[in-house]
Amino acid sequence: MLFGAQGAAEQERAPKADPARRRAGLRLLGGGRRPVEERPTLTDLYHAHRLGLVRMAVLLVDHQDLAEDVVQEAFTALYQRHGEQLEDLDNALGYLRTSVVNGARSMLRRRRTAREYVPPHEADAPSAEDHAVLNDEHRRVLLALQQLTTRQREVLVLRYWSDLSEAQIAETLGLSRGTVKSTASRALDALEKQLEKVR
Repeated sequence: MLFGAQGAAEQERAPKADPARRRAGLRLLGGGRRPVEERPTLTDLYHAHRLGLVRMAVLLVDHQDLAEDVVQEAFTALYQRHGEQLEDLDNALGYLRTSVVNGARSMLRRRRTAREYVPPHEADAPSAEDHAVLNDEHRRVLLALQQLTTRQREVLVLRYWSDLSEAQIAETLGLSRGTVKSTASRALDALEKQLEKVR
């Protein structure tokens, strides 16, 4: 019997390999690549993080309506730039945080400019609901926070409200970690002095 014929006969007698096992073997030969993780869509991010971003923005611009506008603009800009799926964006939440901080800065600049041309008006008195929502200590902290510089306020809000690390704050604000650390230290000292004044 020829070698080729003998080989063919042996192959016919041998049990056939399970196709699923063959595919698993091919996956291993292909480097054992893990499936690509699904990234959250813009809608997922909106439902999971919108409220937290609005709360963060309120502490930066001191007005809920303006804070909601800032956050809405950040989501809109993200959609216009990357679409719903966000396939080409590695850290969408970080992008949104940076957009909110930048939007808050722009909002404060516009308010300052408007105040230069329009006579300052008395701020609306806090409503009964506002008093019910914020206890006295919270109101004092918010008042003291508004007396800090913009950068100090941003660093403290991102650190203690949004619970970001120094590295994340540095990335969000475009600062070095050393600057974040020193700014936080000075901001806490200044906040303590302001709290003494408003007691």
